[in-house]
Amino acid sequence: MLRNASAQILKQFVRHRSTDTSLILERSINRVQLLGRVGQDPVMRQVEGRNPVTIFSMATNEMWRSGEGETTSADVSQKTTWHRISVFKPGLRDVAYQYVKKGSRILVEGKLDYGEYVDKNNVRRQATTIVADNIVFLSENVRDQL
Repeated sequence: MLRNASAQILKQFVRHRSTDTSLILERSINRVQLLGRVGQDPVMRQVEGRNPVTIFSMATNEMWRSGEGETTSADVSQKTTWHRISVFKPGLRDVAYQYVKKGSRILVEGKLDYGEYVDKNNVRRQATTIVADNIVFLSENVRDQL
């Protein structure tokens, strides 16, 4: 039974060829999980002819000891990384706009998205965004409001 289940899992991750030999379909994963604090209150934007989107920033922290072993005398270093979060999903978009607040501790699940835009000085820029498909509120006061 275990061998049969393993074979089924393996089939999901192995290349599948179609009848057209030039087309190869593969499974891939684009998943992101971020646990951190919101850096700004969300804004909702809508470009003409497109669905609205809720956007906010989120900070994650990385900490490490830069010394010998796990002693208390080792220096602790920290790095903060800022992420741009976009929420397109209609129900989640509205909840995020209403309840996500600066300083809230949240877990965001979604996917990475890379894009380009032209800034106001006509310079082409690249942007990395996390497109959220789930948000878990970890701050006590927000959970009480929901």
